[in-house]
Amino acid sequence: DDFDELVVSNNDVVLKNIAEDLRNRLPIDAMFNSEHQAVQKIHQHPLPMIHVDAFLYDDDFVDSLCEEGKMSRSYCTECGSYKTASLEFISHSFSLMELKFLYQHVLPDLTGKVVVDVGSRLGAVLFAGYLYSSASQLYGVEMNADFCQLQEVMITKYQFIDRIKVVHADICTQASLLQKADVVVMNNVFEYFLDRQEQARAWEFIACNVRKRGSLLVTVPSLKESLSKLQTDIQLSQWVEEIQLNYDEYMEKDVDREALEQIHLYKIL
Repeated sequence: DDFDELVVSNNDVVLKNIAEDLRNRLPIDAMFNSEHQAVQKIHQHPLPMIHVDAFLYDDDFVDSLCEEGKMSRSYCTECGSYKTASLEFISHSFSLMELKFLYQHVLPDLTGKVVVDVGSRLGAVLFAGYLYSSASQLYGVEMNADFCQLQEVMITKYQFIDRIKVVHADICTQASLLQKADVVVMNNVFEYFLDRQEQARAWEFIACNVRKRGSLLVTVPSLKESLSKLQTDIQLSQWVEEIQLNYDEYMEKDVDREALEQIHLYKIL
């Protein structure tokens, strides 16, 4: 047990090193200029919001950035007045705490299994899967070439090349990969990057191809929430069964219960 604990805490250190490495290579909002559409979507959002990558910046880190004046948690509702309101923060990455929850509590033993992360971005789900699970192959599908390149740099640097592969593609071209996946992970994946019609098309493609009986789908937010604003022919009750997660058994320090409750697990019927 002591040895296991040592290995796990060593993995935490590796993951934190990767996060630091990535922080040094990215602007503070962890977005590339090539993400134009996403940026525009975020800026058209009715309430002001800021992109904070949860893998790179935990709450304490955000607090220290706010103290240094590099980031703010609030905005002025009437320019020039003291009326301020809280900003909405959006992340497309899991935090370290969420990644550990995912691999140590949400998912079963992944020995011999294939994991596909849709919109793998900085690669956090892939790196954590390499360190915290026995998955035989971890695939990240990412449309943005800059993010793909960054993931490749990390995969080489940290010697993850034997089990991680990044595919530079639109997920809607990856039918065979989705069909062989045992676990598919989708974190805030389409809403900020695609218009509604494209979102609906992407979800229908996922529902058509993620069909292996007993395979698992992990989503943030819930499927119901993601699909509620879209017009699709997806019949959730015929496709998946939600598995209730036990958030109480996860007793790590600094647990953000609200963040964990955004994570939903489904079994394919």
